[in-house]
Order: sequence, then C-alpha cells, then structure tokens
Amino acid sequence: MNFDFKKFEGRNIRLENRITVTKSYSIGFPSKFFADNKISDYKFVILFWDENSRAIAIKFTNDEKEKSKFSIIRSQAGYGGSVVVRSFFKAYNIDPNKYHGRYDWQKHNIEGVGEVYVIELKERTDIPA
Repeated sequence: MNFDFKKFEGRNIRLENRITVTKSYSIGFPSKFFADNKISDYKFVILFWDENSRAIAIKFTNDEKEKSKFSIIRSQAGYGGSVVVRSFFKAYNIDPNKYHGRYDWQKHNIEGVGEVYVIELKERTDIPA
C-alpha cells in the first residue's frame, strides 16, 4: 500500500472563523477568517451600526480617500488581523466589556454600500454587576 501522509502543522494556527470583539476596543479577524475571505487583499474597514438590532456591518476596502476608515493591523505571526475601533465603540456607546466574545457572521450585499460582514452583538450575562 502506498500512503501519502502529510504532517499536521496547524496547532499554532487559529482555525476559528468567527469575528471577535475584544475588551480592548478592537475587532479581530482570526487567521481562518482572514484566509477564507481574502482579507489580506484589503487595507481598511468601514463600519456601519444598526441600533435596533445591535449589529455591526464591516466592509473591507482599499479606498484611501474614505474618511471614516480603520486600518487593518496584520499579525506578524500570521494570526490574521484586527482593527482598533475605540472611536466607533465610543460614538455608539458600545461597551466592549459587555459585548466581547466571538461572533458568527453573515455576508450581505447592501444597496449603495456593497458586500459587508454582519455580526449581531449579544450582551454577556456572565459579567459581575
């Protein structure tokens, strides 16, 4: 019998595909999400907020002229990337201590905006009062 075994090298690679909201006012894109969605092709994100559904829409772009963009910070170790969005969270009174965690996302095409990735924030119930 002829086998063609390949050594598993993925222990240090985040296989997480969910978008992360951190306590440090950032939105993280793990390596699997980064690779699967070709985020390395982009330099910036533009964010949108829906107050009623507490949803964030994330549009990836290379538009240097966009005024309200956030730069994607790429991990030097290949762990995906993130954006620091303190001003966005502050503007909409989003407390990252209440909403931090991993979020499943949905891709939508919004007229006049284009393709976005949407996460719906859920308030954590395991936080001491």
